[in-house]
Amino acid sequence: MSVPVTSSFMLGAREGFAAFLPVSVGLVPWALVMGMAMSSHGFSPVEAMGMNLIVFAGTAQLGTLPLISSDAPLWLIVVTALALNLRFVIFSAAIAPGFLGVGVPQRWLSGHLLTDGVFATCAERMLQVDDPRWRLGFYLAPSLWSWLLWQSFTLIGIFAAGIVPASWSLEFMATIALIVLLVPMARIPPMLVAALAGGAAATLLRDMPLRLGTVAAIIIGIAAGFLAEHLEHKRRQS
Repeated sequence: MSVPVTSSFMLGAREGFAAFLPVSVGLVPWALVMGMAMSSHGFSPVEAMGMNLIVFAGTAQLGTLPLISSDAPLWLIVVTALALNLRFVIFSAAIAPGFLGVGVPQRWLSGHLLTDGVFATCAERMLQVDDPRWRLGFYLAPSLWSWLLWQSFTLIGIFAAGIVPASWSLEFMATIALIVLLVPMARIPPMLVAALAGGAAATLLRDMPLRLGTVAAIIIGIAAGFLAEHLEHKRRQS
């Protein structure tokens, strides 16, 4: 699979990388915590990096680790991972017009690399530019940088797990990193509605067995986001 490297592509890549660089700082502590979490749950370095490469979705990895460790049913692990990644359905639908004129192989690669921070950085700007080569460069540069940071610092976290004291409670760093990555998306009304609805539902349903409250809250948040997007689209057309 080749990506056409043109002056337009490179211009977009430089702009995309510059826009994403400040946001990408939040990936570092999150990746470190993810690596340490996988090691603390008994994953070997090969298993941990294998999961990291295949899944490439921090929230899904972090959310399913306790289920894997507790020998939860496979169906529950799969459903939880899918539910935790449902937000990418909204992200993909929102950013899809930015890939008009881009080849299928590049779209498949872009789909695998889509992350919260990249979406928050790229979605709005991509839809304002007509040149598909510029849009692809603007998207791929931060996406590949995000992938490289995630893999590198997760690997560091895996080998640092036996050194960092458990009393440091670094798990909280993952929450802080998520906030840093997700706050920019609050500027988009449907995303804000989804976050508020999902957060409220997660609080109200936290006592459900098998962590199903989290799954239900995610579905409620996604549904609220879709509804908000639909109503906003109708309002713009009227």
